[in-house]
Amino acid sequence: MSQTMNLTRPFCGIIVILFVMLGINSTSAITKYNVLNFGAKPNGKTDCTNAFLMAWEAACASADSTIIYVPKGRYLVGSMVFRGVCKSPRITISIDGTLVAPLDYRLLGKSSNWLSFEGVNGVSISGGALDAKGPSLWACKASHTNCPAGATPNVSHGDQWMRKRARPRGEDHGRRIGSLAKDLKEEGVQNVTVKKTIFLGTQNGLRIKSWARPSTGFVQGVRFMDSLMVNVQNPIVIDQNYCPHNLNCPNQVSGVKVKDIVYEGIRGTSSTPVAIKFDCSPKNPCTGIRLQNVNLTYLKKAAESSCTNVQGKAFDIVRPENCL
Repeated sequence: MSQTMNLTRPFCGIIVILFVMLGINSTSAITKYNVLNFGAKPNGKTDCTNAFLMAWEAACASADSTIIYVPKGRYLVGSMVFRGVCKSPRITISIDGTLVAPLDYRLLGKSSNWLSFEGVNGVSISGGALDAKGPSLWACKASHTNCPAGATPNVSHGDQWMRKRARPRGEDHGRRIGSLAKDLKEEGVQNVTVKKTIFLGTQNGLRIKSWARPSTGFVQGVRFMDSLMVNVQNPIVIDQNYCPHNLNCPNQVSGVKVKDIVYEGIRGTSSTPVAIKFDCSPKNPCTGIRLQNVNLTYLKKAAESSCTNVQGKAFDIVRPENCL
């Protein structure tokens, strides 16, 4: 694969993604689907949600390797779920334009995710930018009024490869693998790579999250590589005890199995003392966690790490002093 970009709540800022060319066998048939042909308008005003979903359905149903192409321009899209299982062996979403969330944060506030990939395999996201119009939501939260939780990009179930250069800003929830253990019986997430990302002043950086509830789900084979953190509240997080307001999960533990997670080349600054936090399930401890060449500081001094129910190893330079 030669280099030449998952996406939960609206998040603040713009994500700029490094273009990646996929190494696809030249003898394989490739079918291209341009979102303009499905009715998308690159003016930033016309709702293009259905056009994008129709392009996805066409690509997903194809027996060929496919490319969903988003030309230059701004495309207004609401909450979208890109679902598998797909017939196409490989789907590339190639973005030259910008995906724009609705300006009224209440529209996305009703959804758990803005852009979500579920049950997919062999999907790549390449190039482009995401403008989630987050400032108005966070202004609402700062005023301590009744505000929706919002929605961010999310990968919940499937097998995915991504390379992207991300520049989210403000109260972004980071690049998250989440919504796990929401249901008792669910598929797992595996073989996800997130590479070449930048986080500026976000709430979270690289995050894996599951509800503190029984589940048949799993997360495995995840690679977080070459990420820069700039004043991020939680640069590296695994949270398997998520239970907002202690509703629907008190006194329960996560059944999700988390294993074989690699953090390599993660560097920068944390805006809180704890830069690395692994808070795993007492029933299913995280295993095979690997930290390599990690260098995170707090206010120009040493940061801290916190480990609960986790097994793993550290290689080369790891700062803060690892707790594995």
